[in-house]
Amino acid sequence: MGRGATGRGATGRGAMGRAVMGSGGPGGVAPAGGGPAGGTGARGGVRPLVTPAAVAAHAEQYRDIGRVLVTCPDRPGIVAAISGLLFRHGANITELQQYSTDPFGGTFFLRIEFHREDLADGLPGIEEGLAQLAAGGAAMRWRVTTPAVRQRVAIFVSKADHALQELLWRTHAGELEMDVRMVVSNHPDLHDIAAGWGIPYHHLPVTPQTRDEAERRALALLASQVDLVVLARYMQVLTPRFLAAFPDRIINIHHSFLPAFVGADPYSAAARRGVKLIGATAHYVTAELDAGPIIEQGTERVDHRHQVADLRRIGRHVERAVLARAVGWHLQDRVIVHSNTTIVFA
Repeated sequence: MGRGATGRGATGRGAMGRAVMGSGGPGGVAPAGGGPAGGTGARGGVRPLVTPAAVAAHAEQYRDIGRVLVTCPDRPGIVAAISGLLFRHGANITELQQYSTDPFGGTFFLRIEFHREDLADGLPGIEEGLAQLAAGGAAMRWRVTTPAVRQRVAIFVSKADHALQELLWRTHAGELEMDVRMVVSNHPDLHDIAAGWGIPYHHLPVTPQTRDEAERRALALLASQVDLVVLARYMQVLTPRFLAAFPDRIINIHHSFLPAFVGADPYSAAARRGVKLIGATAHYVTAELDAGPIIEQGTERVDHRHQVADLRRIGRHVERAVLARAVGWHLQDRVIVHSNTTIVFA
């Protein structure tokens, strides 16, 4: 399960699927509303989250588009070597972004998007060339992705619906190009939202006694079905076993009061303190709670006139926007994780 050829040039999910990175059911409930995974069909009153025509148009738009992401020690000639490789294989660079922590001995990051006619035929040669560059002493980590096939996403939720609604609406509107395979929750509350789009909804109750079994069932559901997990206000802590299955592929959203205001009601505590800014943080999930590499943040000004209910409302607004941006950048392969930080080529 996963995507991105990282130094081995392996390609997955069919001839023009997402490239494969990392490692890869039963459980849950039947598809909500009877629709297929991802909501790409409709029965009765179920709306398709993404129409078959939109899926086909996306595949055609990106049929011959590829992306290369590179991390390596900074030295002269990196861009020339990779751009030359792409040229020799008939590719035309359409977008290039780069960054170095220090031009004299730092770490270099590169994102290239390119077009190559009949990419399926030319991709193996490009991957082999990158592997040879890496093997030639460049200490280079690389991956190639092909966006013609949308990334498969599972959204985890608890009771709050605002982040889920935002992700589904933006997907339906064509702003987030992803294939929502399922919604997983420790509560039944948001079932009807998923059902309205024909998305399978899996209710996996979590208690201290059932936590291990619930996680086992969740991992079985995701196995070979999902490229990205989004925690859209999922109020459970994931174990190292779960995190190991999706390294740098689990995105969480939370308010930006942490660590100043922790606990069950941070907005009340913030209101009593008289905060002047509230915000949200989207980050990749690591074993250290709410301390993974940050992808995006946002803030809104507040003042003495805002009551606790106002802070919560504004906080929901910021969380929706920040999470959507972070997910969008990940889907577009614009994020490179470096230690506990990110390089975001937005």
